[in-house]
Amino acid sequence: MNMLTSKTTESEVPIKTVAVVGLGYIGLPTAAILATNGLEVIGVDVNVSTVDAVNNGHVPFVEPDLSIHVAGAVSQGRLRAQLETPSADAYIVAVPTPFKADKSADMSYIAAAASAIAPKLSGGELVILESTSPPGSTRRLAELILGMRPDLSLDGQSGRPVLLVAHCPERVLPGRIMIELVTNDRVVGGLTPEAAEAAAALYRVFCQGEIHLTDAATAEMTKLVENAYRDVNIAFANELSVISDNLEIDVWELIRLANRHPRVDILQPGPGVGGHCIAVDPWFIVTADPKNSTLIRTAREVNDGKPGYIVDQIRKAVSDLEHPVIACLGLAFKANIDDVRESPALEIVRRVATLHPDNVILVVAPHTDHLPEELAALSNIRLVDAYSAIESADVVVLLVDHDKFRDIEPALLGDKKVIDTRGFWR
Repeated sequence: MNMLTSKTTESEVPIKTVAVVGLGYIGLPTAAILATNGLEVIGVDVNVSTVDAVNNGHVPFVEPDLSIHVAGAVSQGRLRAQLETPSADAYIVAVPTPFKADKSADMSYIAAAASAIAPKLSGGELVILESTSPPGSTRRLAELILGMRPDLSLDGQSGRPVLLVAHCPERVLPGRIMIELVTNDRVVGGLTPEAAEAAAALYRVFCQGEIHLTDAATAEMTKLVENAYRDVNIAFANELSVISDNLEIDVWELIRLANRHPRVDILQPGPGVGGHCIAVDPWFIVTADPKNSTLIRTAREVNDGKPGYIVDQIRKAVSDLEHPVIACLGLAFKANIDDVRESPALEIVRRVATLHPDNVILVVAPHTDHLPEELAALSNIRLVDAYSAIESADVVVLLVDHDKFRDIEPALLGDKKVIDTRGFWR
């Protein structure tokens, strides 16, 4: 299927009920936006606490404006959550696709979703995979379903009812999800042209951006390429920061001056790369074609190695101190959210606490009131507020550029040793 832009005039969408399988950082916002635009939405999740929270109109994680949509949709009776997959006109699969030890995608969650959906089908339904996944995953999802339901088909041959299967990767930024769900363009790839058109019609219910149609494998690869592109550019900045440290050059000043060139736009370095997208997706390209993805692999290795470099900086900073107190500001993988998936900040804190079991590690995480399980299990970590942490600390490590940290006056740092991975206090 050649790429084209869906410009069909809006008409009544025959889909009235949508089941969203997976109520995480993408599934729940998608369910809420569909429900607030008039569809009946049933959210499905394996986590009882998530189901209970949604049915009470609450959001189990931090995302601006999402709680308003969820509470409104639930109160209007258009959104509910449950543990079992229901019958519906359309299914959106938004389950995790983490990587395994060998960096290949763990497809078990997609397989479980297929197993739950298959018995509910009668023909004519639309199944959309939103989970970020390697090329071929949408076809594999369809094969799993058809293997359990040989009475259905993708093309209607032999008179069997048709199942429409498509892929539509999410392209939103945490902290801006409810805005970007509406305004961003969408790429929709179908296993058949009819499936792509049906999926586009569903997304047109709320999407104000252009909807671009293609085949499923290209849509899958589009998401991976977008994040690999960003990963490569971040790796350049992170590698530059290490080189600059060794040459005793201020990397922030260096980048500022280099970016004065009209065709140069270097990103800002940090403690690594996190989140379920940029830290994961490039590996799916590498495992799909390891021979020809050397640049993408190297960028991943550079970014994966940056937390270790920061840990070494902390180790050197405390080497001449007896029982130092270390304050680590931030745990999330990016600013102003509570999401710690693949977070380099969390990994740095864990490593520092493990390497220095006799030292107190004070953690500041302004968007959550509890430590993640892997940190809560370590006896030398305490969750405190920023000012208490800085007052007590010998070494202050800024890991996440939360807006709330901008209120901290550099003068409060006094003669403390500071490791600023974000260039906050230059």
